[in-house]
Amino acid sequence: MENRKYNVGLVQMRMSPDPEANFAAAVNHVREAARLNAQIVCLPELFKAQYFCQREDLKLFDLAEPIPGPSTEKLGALARELRVAIVASLFERRAPGLYHNTAVTLNVDGAIASVYRKMHIPDDPLYYEKYYFAPGDLGFKAVDTAYGRVGTLVCWDQWYPEGARLTALQGAEVLFYPTAIGWHPAEKAEFGEAQYSAWQTIQRAHAIANGVYVAGVNRVGHEQGDVLGNRMEGPGLEFWGGSFLADPFGRVVAKASHDKEEVLVAEIDLALLEETRRNWPFLRDRRIDAYAPITQRFLDPASSWAADGDAK
Repeated sequence: MENRKYNVGLVQMRMSPDPEANFAAAVNHVREAARLNAQIVCLPELFKAQYFCQREDLKLFDLAEPIPGPSTEKLGALARELRVAIVASLFERRAPGLYHNTAVTLNVDGAIASVYRKMHIPDDPLYYEKYYFAPGDLGFKAVDTAYGRVGTLVCWDQWYPEGARLTALQGAEVLFYPTAIGWHPAEKAEFGEAQYSAWQTIQRAHAIANGVYVAGVNRVGHEQGDVLGNRMEGPGLEFWGGSFLADPFGRVVAKASHDKEEVLVAEIDLALLEETRRNWPFLRDRRIDAYAPITQRFLDPASSWAADGDAK
């Protein structure tokens, strides 16, 4: 049984209208995580700006940048200095008119170890991401860092068991979900507790079903998409924080508050991962011969797939 251990840092932060100030704050949070002995540090989704997808505005494409680019260069230098790996969520400008919501993993030498483009793109009130982002086309990815093998997914991906499974099957020990999720203020009193519970529960289920650690890394604070001097009118969004790490048994081993900036540091224990999988051998018992219908959008009850599992 492998006895290797390492520490991960989860940065829960508040975003101001100033992207440069947000970047500087993120650097300070990474430094704090390293001071607390974190070896792999994850920042929230699109941490350089307030959540701009609350509105559709052509000018906001100016926030995007190439990868590699200025942010990866600066974060790479920080990773080299601190000897940490960093997971950073950026607004990627891939080509004129082509943009992605992208998570970059930088290794301790500052080099880009992996680029993951968000696969599932939402389109909900105040979450108008389909206007800005093309769906990812690099697939689900796990990558080796100097400390451990990790997988990166992004926010809306966290609701899909297929993404977690395919990343875990590539040997990921930790699934990182940089996130920007919050309450519509008018709905919080009635639905807020249930919404947060559902968000945490689905990710804890990924940890259990795949025998991996799962980290949900959220932002915190009330935002109206105030960027580039243009603030959206209306109630905005209250980002619910609550960042957490779940172990392979689904237990929450570290959790942040709903309203404060925090840096969580927690241990990844590969002996626990293996012990959990030995007792719950879900990967062993998978019926991979029977899962072909999962690639269908929907199974009509009258179809032969639904009737007997055979393709037409």
